[in-house]
Amino acid sequence: MRIALLLDDSMDRPDGVQQFVTSLGHTLVSAGHEVVVVCSAGSDGEDGDPAAAGGLPVVPLARNMGVSFNGNRLRTPLPADKARIRAWLEEFRPDVIHVQTPHSPAFAGRVVREARRVLGDSVRIVGTFVILPDGGFSAASTRALGAALRGNLKRFDAFSALSEPAADFARKAFKIECTVTPHPIPVDGFRAQARLDRLPDEQRPLTLSFLGRFVPRKGVLEFIEAIDALPREVHPYIRVRMAGRGPLLDKARRLIASKFLRGVISLEGYLPESDKAQFLHDADLAVFPAMSGESFGIVVAEAMAAGAGVVIGGDNPGYRYVLQDDAVLVDPKDTAAFAQTLTTLLADPAERTRIHEAQQRRVREFDVPVVLASIMELYGVA
Repeated sequence: MRIALLLDDSMDRPDGVQQFVTSLGHTLVSAGHEVVVVCSAGSDGEDGDPAAAGGLPVVPLARNMGVSFNGNRLRTPLPADKARIRAWLEEFRPDVIHVQTPHSPAFAGRVVREARRVLGDSVRIVGTFVILPDGGFSAASTRALGAALRGNLKRFDAFSALSEPAADFARKAFKIECTVTPHPIPVDGFRAQARLDRLPDEQRPLTLSFLGRFVPRKGVLEFIEAIDALPREVHPYIRVRMAGRGPLLDKARRLIASKFLRGVISLEGYLPESDKAQFLHDADLAVFPAMSGESFGIVVAEAMAAGAGVVIGGDNPGYRYVLQDDAVLVDPKDTAAFAQTLTTLLADPAERTRIHEAQQRRVREFDVPVVLASIMELYGVA
């Protein structure tokens, strides 16, 4: 099939929507389908760069402007040219247009409308709800967007969501029933990138690792505060690795210094994609204390796939859906309770083993063959 993966933003960003599109695109290509990514122009305003989409062909059909939404700095598209959209539709003639929703009436909404005019019922149009609102303003904004999109959404053939919480959001805000099609994780391939086994606990310090953007809702500073709250006698027996970039990086560096944690916590900066699996595999505790705005939890599932000892997440709906275990869910703002969870798991290797084995079973539910079967059902293929 010829499949167009459509999103309103550009692909030269590390956000979850772009990661989902890239992973889904490669999953579909590996199954023998022809895939293009239709998006707004990148930061240079020029033609799409396939490198930004992991090598997938990129078709930019709109320009965008910057806005802040859902705890992220986003670009929203300016009105797309209808003639350009129609020309692309006539040339590529997709069998499926897969829209990342909620979407903009100015770009993705226009592509959907023109697709029905140009291709009629020969194209299957589906949508996946990929976000959860982050706070009251975001929730109100998405409800208003739902009202604006009501007519456009009637042109779709089917809907899915990345998780049960995202499906619940679609039901409440858009009155739409969704199946659940998670982010595809190539479990065996991801694990194969991490070939080194951890040394026995008694021969090394236990490693706590964080990987992600240094932005407020990811709980970066809260993680540092929790490390500071650990019993002092624990510090000589652990090392904490934090990888990633973002606006809170300097503040994190100053906080580490003020808490006299430089000998415990290392800030490792940008982590190349090729090193991600090994970084996550080496963690006895992989800790992702995101507070809100998570509809799935890609890095949480990737850490499980990489074979991290125990994966811990902030108690937000998306991470709860992935982890499904109160023992590894924390309130990042409750420093004492956060630190107690870390202390308990560091001191109990049997409990770490129990949780690890359960997480290894859980991550198989996001494996590529499982998700691909769900996607094919969404696309109307038996």
